[in-house]
Amino acid sequence: MEDHSKQFLFSLLESASPSGYEEPAARIWRAEAETFADEVHVDVNGTSYARLRGSGNGPVVVVEGHIDEIGHLVSHVDDQGYVWFNPVGGWDDQIMTGQRVRIVTANGPVPGAIGRRAAHTLSAEERGQASKIKDLWIDIGAANGEEARRMVQIGDPMVIEQPIVEMPNNRLVARGLDNRVGCFVALEVLRLLSESRVDADVYAVAATQEEITFLGAHTSAFQLDPTVAIVYDVTHATDYPDADVRGGGKITVGGGPVLSRGSIVHPLVYQRLVTAANNQGIAFMIDAAPRGTGTDGDGYAPARGGIPTGVVSFPNRYMHSPNELLSLDDLDACARLVAAFVRELGPNPDFARV
Repeated sequence: MEDHSKQFLFSLLESASPSGYEEPAARIWRAEAETFADEVHVDVNGTSYARLRGSGNGPVVVVEGHIDEIGHLVSHVDDQGYVWFNPVGGWDDQIMTGQRVRIVTANGPVPGAIGRRAAHTLSAEERGQASKIKDLWIDIGAANGEEARRMVQIGDPMVIEQPIVEMPNNRLVARGLDNRVGCFVALEVLRLLSESRVDADVYAVAATQEEITFLGAHTSAFQLDPTVAIVYDVTHATDYPDADVRGGGKITVGGGPVLSRGSIVHPLVYQRLVTAANNQGIAFMIDAAPRGTGTDGDGYAPARGGIPTGVVSFPNRYMHSPNELLSLDDLDACARLVAAFVRELGPNPDFARV
């Protein structure tokens, strides 16, 4: 991965942008898109768009990744100055104990530490129980409730505060890889295509609220009415101890793109992705999706009269935690694959199922 692209990715990851509060990451994404895209805009729901104009006679292609991440919201500030919170998106409550948070407020970020009674003060029965978010609080250092309420407001969003860590074998650990990497790679596809124009009108989309409502997928699918859509997301790697490869397939970090195959995925889109991968010599894996995919693809496929949709994913360990792990090589391969897919579409791709 080139240094400029990596710095762009790191800027996205460092922003605090939970579902419904995606503006910080979206502004970074649009600023980068403006350096090479023909058009860049944002809609009323916060979903961002970057367009490369085609020949005028080709298909409309959407390459989409959601820009939101899981997080939390301030739900209550008590008279002692402690902050209570509720989750945004799917969390394992046990992850929260002992973490630090960054609360995003109108006056700038406020750091906090998630508190729980020390182990010394717990009974033997309590020590054996999993912690629950409702029993945890955030200490922001306030002397009392009045001071705390000047610092934070009900509804302020927050994220876990963890640094980005580069590891051996071109692997990366960070919070928010789900799915800041998806919208990052969508824009990288547009960057690759901008080097030699294609017939298609191509939109990279950074969609909002996938983790809670699929809002950005539904509205962007309706607005753009594409000929075909490719949705990027992370998927569960199964190359860690005790992983269930029988239920989840053999998915390895560094193994390349993961192509979803199943009911919601259009079979001709899937086959074109396979062909593009083979033509480019890109190794790939297959993920069985017997019903929905759990991605924004489930929002695109049934939109309007039906949109032929494919789902391309990045193997991710420790999903929905502050320490997700994936391979930068997989990101590059996913970008090259979909760029090749778009180049091979031609002016009149046929997705009729006969």
